[in-house]
Amino acid sequence: MNPLESGLSAVLDPVTLLCLMIGLLVGTLVGVFPGITGSMAVALAAGFTLTLEPVQGLAVLLSIYVGANYGDRIPAILVNTPGTPAAIATTFDGYPMAKQGKAGLALVVSALASTVGILVSMVVFIIAAQPVAKLALNFGPPEMFALVVFGLTIMISISSKSIVKGVLAGAVGLTLGTIGRDPITGDQRFTFGLNDLSGGLDFIAVIIGLFGIAELFDQLLTHREQKTKPISSLGRWWPTKKEYKEMGKPMALSTGVGIVVGIVPAAGGDIAGLIGWDRARAVSKNKDKFGKGSIEGITAADGASSATLGGSLITTMALGIPGDSVMAVMIGSMIIWGLQPGPQLFTNNPDLVVSIAAIMIVATVVSLGISLVRMRGMVKLMDLPNYYIWSAILIFCVVGTYTVTNNMYTVIVMLISGVVGLVMKRTGFPAGPVVLGLLLGPLAEANLRRALLIDGPTIFFTQPISAVMLALAAVAILVPIIAKVRAARRGTVDPGSLEDRLADRTQREAAESKSER
Repeated sequence: MNPLESGLSAVLDPVTLLCLMIGLLVGTLVGVFPGITGSMAVALAAGFTLTLEPVQGLAVLLSIYVGANYGDRIPAILVNTPGTPAAIATTFDGYPMAKQGKAGLALVVSALASTVGILVSMVVFIIAAQPVAKLALNFGPPEMFALVVFGLTIMISISSKSIVKGVLAGAVGLTLGTIGRDPITGDQRFTFGLNDLSGGLDFIAVIIGLFGIAELFDQLLTHREQKTKPISSLGRWWPTKKEYKEMGKPMALSTGVGIVVGIVPAAGGDIAGLIGWDRARAVSKNKDKFGKGSIEGITAADGASSATLGGSLITTMALGIPGDSVMAVMIGSMIIWGLQPGPQLFTNNPDLVVSIAAIMIVATVVSLGISLVRMRGMVKLMDLPNYYIWSAILIFCVVGTYTVTNNMYTVIVMLISGVVGLVMKRTGFPAGPVVLGLLLGPLAEANLRRALLIDGPTIFFTQPISAVMLALAAVAILVPIIAKVRAARRGTVDPGSLEDRLADRTQREAAESKSER
């Protein structure tokens, strides 16, 4: 049986399909409830999937990823609150459409744009991933180290308003990654005589703490009763021929934007959605309608944010560098299964790559069907009291973490990580660089030391690929710093992250347009 047949047959196994449906259900529910991100849900589910076969476990995790991508549009459109950060741009036009009595139309347009975005990006993944992996097979220690540094600096530069806080968070992650055995000599480091630390900090426990427990604690401390009631009048559902034509141009543009942004390490759907919406408005003949209930706007926002799924898979599976925070969790789970994402995956497990692509496509098609048929029922879920959700999350966090090792040590690590994550959240330190540093630190260290043993520090600058990547990493760090210095000299406010700048500009222009009227 060739890899194509083997990969497809694994996905069509009844147990795998059941796992896929469970993942879609969980992912859709996660997306509907604001505050519960896809990263958090995948981290929670990771603890329960470790006893499954890799394809079955990936079916759960990937379908949660896809399901959350569909579910998060519902609160964004009906209550002006994005279910996950990836749906921020959806609120710009989705909620105005809902207020105009077109909520049903907005939900359908959003679902169609998301489906096209994911499916096109998966076609690009199928075409481009293997050539990228072949190119990466030529990477030696200096290139791999430079690639990790590039991915880490990108996440640091875009995940926080403060570069200093991003750098410190990344340094903390790299430091945590040194706990355990030395990758070259095997000596124990920073274990303080504790056997539980000899294998390093448990990755699943740390990410559940940083993404799950920290978010739970934060919601408990900041909870306010939702004053905005979901819009109950959904109006008509299906677009007219004219509205289908309006969707064409922004869908094509935003899908391309989303794929490119998804390929950039650590950039996610939230950034892609904002850029896609902004670019579609720039080329539209109806710029004045954007932000007021434009079908072009909601198409661009959701097409771009959804297309990052395929782009991030390319980076994750072909290079071993997570495309976003969900993919970071995915890599951690695959490593525990004994699978190493990266160029070798295409050589050693080609059938698994086929299975991943098939799971994503099947999950997307089923999600579209669920979205179109069951949206009315999912809207009712937003009335569910938060304390039910919080209780369920806490139980899943504790049980999911304990099942990883059947050891209370991992639960303690999770709770400590949760408290640390809460402090970081309240003080503006991003959690993403910590996770990426912890995940990629051992890989970076091992390749750094191998490269130094081969030819000393000069090898990083005499090899073209590593030199280019290190230069790009320097640019990723220096550009925000230069922008901050220039803003300070002009006496203007710090522009913040890319996401903040686009969101601020959009809100400012919407306010100016409103005042002109």
